[in-house]
Amino acid sequence: MRNDSRLSRMLHVLLHMARHDGPMTSEAIAAMLGTNAVLVRRTMAGLRDAGYVRSDKGHGGGWTIACDLHRVTLLDVHRAVGGPRIFAIGNENSNPGCAVEQVVNEAVGDALRDAEALLVERLGAVSLAQLGCAFEARCSATLQ
Repeated sequence: MRNDSRLSRMLHVLLHMARHDGPMTSEAIAAMLGTNAVLVRRTMAGLRDAGYVRSDKGHGGGWTIACDLHRVTLLDVHRAVGGPRIFAIGNENSNPGCAVEQVVNEAVGDALRDAEALLVERLGAVSLAQLGCAFEARCSATLQ
Protein backbone atom coordinates (compact mmCIF):
# COMPACT_ATOMS: atom_id res chain seq x y z
CA MET A 1 0.00 0.00 0.00
CA ARG A 2 1.31 3.40 -0.96
CA ASN A 3 1.66 6.12 1.66
CA ASP A 4 -0.37 9.30 1.24
CA SER A 5 2.22 12.08 1.19
CA ARG A 6 -0.09 15.05 0.53
CA LEU A 7 0.42 16.48 4.01
CA SER A 8 4.21 16.40 3.97
CA ARG A 9 4.36 17.59 0.36
CA MET A 10 2.05 20.54 0.97
CA LEU A 11 3.90 21.48 4.16
CA HIS A 12 7.07 21.44 2.06
CA VAL A 13 5.43 23.72 -0.50
CA LEU A 14 4.02 26.11 2.10
CA LEU A 15 7.41 26.56 3.77
CA HIS A 16 9.04 27.31 0.42
CA MET A 17 6.25 29.73 -0.42
CA ALA A 18 6.69 31.52 2.90
CA ARG A 19 10.35 32.17 2.07
CA HIS A 20 9.74 33.02 -1.59
CA ASP A 21 9.31 36.58 -2.79
CA GLY A 22 6.29 36.69 -5.06
CA PRO A 23 3.96 34.03 -6.38
CA MET A 24 5.05 30.51 -7.25
CA THR A 25 3.56 28.92 -10.35
CA SER A 26 2.06 25.46 -10.36
CA GLU A 27 4.79 24.48 -12.81
CA ALA A 28 7.56 25.64 -10.44
CA ILE A 29 5.97 23.81 -7.52
CA ALA A 30 5.52 20.69 -9.65
CA ALA A 31 9.19 20.77 -10.67
CA MET A 32 10.20 21.10 -7.02
CA LEU A 33 8.05 18.10 -6.05
CA GLY A 34 8.81 15.99 -9.11
CA THR A 35 5.17 15.80 -10.14
CA ASN A 36 2.87 17.50 -12.63
CA ALA A 37 1.23 20.93 -12.44
CA VAL A 38 -2.32 19.55 -12.69
CA LEU A 39 -1.81 17.50 -9.54
CA VAL A 40 -0.37 20.58 -7.80
CA ARG A 41 -3.37 22.72 -8.76
CA ARG A 42 -5.79 20.03 -7.62
CA THR A 43 -4.11 19.68 -4.23
CA MET A 44 -3.52 23.41 -3.75
CA ALA A 45 -7.23 24.04 -4.40
CA GLY A 46 -8.03 22.61 -0.97
CA LEU A 47 -5.57 25.02 0.62
CA ARG A 48 -7.10 27.88 -1.37
CA ASP A 49 -10.63 26.90 -0.34
CA ALA A 50 -9.51 26.92 3.30
CA GLY A 51 -8.04 30.41 2.86
CA TYR A 52 -4.40 29.40 3.39
CA VAL A 53 -3.18 30.30 -0.11
CA ARG A 54 -4.36 32.51 -2.94
CA SER A 55 -3.98 31.97 -6.66
CA ASP A 56 -3.71 34.66 -9.31
CA LYS A 57 -3.96 33.88 -13.01
CA GLY A 58 -2.03 35.34 -15.88
CA HIS A 59 1.47 36.70 -16.34
CA GLY A 60 3.11 37.16 -12.94
CA GLY A 61 0.42 35.03 -11.31
CA GLY A 62 0.74 31.94 -9.21
CA TRP A 63 0.25 30.80 -5.64
CA THR A 64 0.94 32.95 -2.58
CA ILE A 65 0.44 32.53 1.16
CA ALA A 66 -2.84 34.13 2.27
CA CYS A 67 -2.84 33.34 5.99
CA ASP A 68 -1.04 33.99 9.24
CA LEU A 69 1.33 31.04 9.59
CA HIS A 70 1.02 31.28 13.38
CA ARG A 71 -2.68 30.42 13.17
CA VAL A 72 -2.53 27.41 10.84
CA THR A 73 -1.58 24.01 12.21
CA LEU A 74 -0.36 20.86 10.55
CA LEU A 75 -3.79 19.37 11.30
CA ASP A 76 -5.46 22.27 9.46
CA VAL A 77 -3.32 21.57 6.40
CA HIS A 78 -4.04 17.83 6.62
CA ARG A 79 -7.76 18.55 6.59
CA ALA A 80 -7.50 21.15 3.82
CA VAL A 81 -5.72 18.83 1.40
CA GLY A 82 -8.36 16.17 1.94
CA GLY A 83 -6.00 13.88 3.73
CA PRO A 84 -7.31 10.41 4.41
CA ARG A 85 -8.35 9.14 7.78
CA ILE A 86 -5.31 9.07 10.00
CA PHE A 87 -5.31 5.26 9.98
CA ALA A 88 -6.54 2.94 7.27
CA ILE A 89 -6.74 0.03 9.70
CA GLY A 90 -10.30 -0.88 10.58
CA ASN A 91 -12.48 -3.50 12.18
CA GLU A 92 -14.17 -6.43 10.51
CA ASN A 93 -17.93 -6.46 10.97
CA SER A 94 -19.01 -9.37 8.81
CA ASN A 95 -20.26 -11.37 11.79
CA PRO A 96 -21.27 -8.91 14.54
CA GLY A 97 -22.80 -11.66 16.66
CA CYS A 98 -19.45 -13.46 17.00
CA ALA A 99 -17.93 -13.01 20.47
CA VAL A 100 -14.37 -13.29 19.09
CA GLU A 101 -15.05 -10.54 16.56
CA GLN A 102 -16.54 -8.34 19.28
CA VAL A 103 -13.51 -8.75 21.57
CA VAL A 104 -11.06 -8.16 18.71
CA ASN A 105 -12.96 -5.10 17.48
CA GLU A 106 -13.04 -3.58 20.96
CA ALA A 107 -9.30 -4.02 21.44
CA VAL A 108 -8.33 -2.78 17.99
CA GLY A 109 -10.90 0.03 18.06
CA ASP A 110 -9.71 1.32 21.43
CA ALA A 111 -6.08 1.28 20.35
CA LEU A 112 -6.85 3.08 17.08
CA ARG A 113 -8.96 5.74 18.81
CA ASP A 114 -6.17 6.40 21.32
CA ALA A 115 -3.49 6.56 18.62
CA GLU A 116 -5.59 8.83 16.39
CA ALA A 117 -6.40 11.17 19.29
CA LEU A 118 -2.69 11.49 20.09
CA LEU A 119 -1.72 12.14 16.47
CA VAL A 120 -4.51 14.70 15.99
CA GLU A 121 -3.44 16.44 19.20
CA ARG A 122 0.19 16.61 18.09
CA LEU A 123 -0.59 17.80 14.55
CA GLY A 124 -2.91 20.41 16.03
CA ALA A 125 -0.20 21.68 18.36
CA VAL A 126 2.34 22.63 15.66
CA SER A 127 1.83 25.75 13.57
CA LEU A 128 3.30 26.46 10.17
CA ALA A 129 5.25 29.29 11.81
CA GLN A 130 6.85 26.84 14.26
CA LEU A 131 7.81 24.59 11.37
CA GLY A 132 9.31 27.59 9.57
CA CYS A 133 11.32 28.56 12.65
CA ALA A 134 12.65 25.01 12.99
CA PHE A 135 13.66 25.09 9.33
CA GLU A 136 15.41 28.46 9.73
CA ALA A 137 17.26 27.18 12.81
CA ARG A 138 18.42 24.11 10.93
CA CYS A 139 19.64 26.26 8.02
CA SER A 140 21.52 28.56 10.41
CA ALA A 141 23.13 25.62 12.17
CA THR A 142 24.46 24.18 8.91
CA LEU A 143 26.03 27.53 7.98
CA GLN A 144 28.10 27.62 11.14
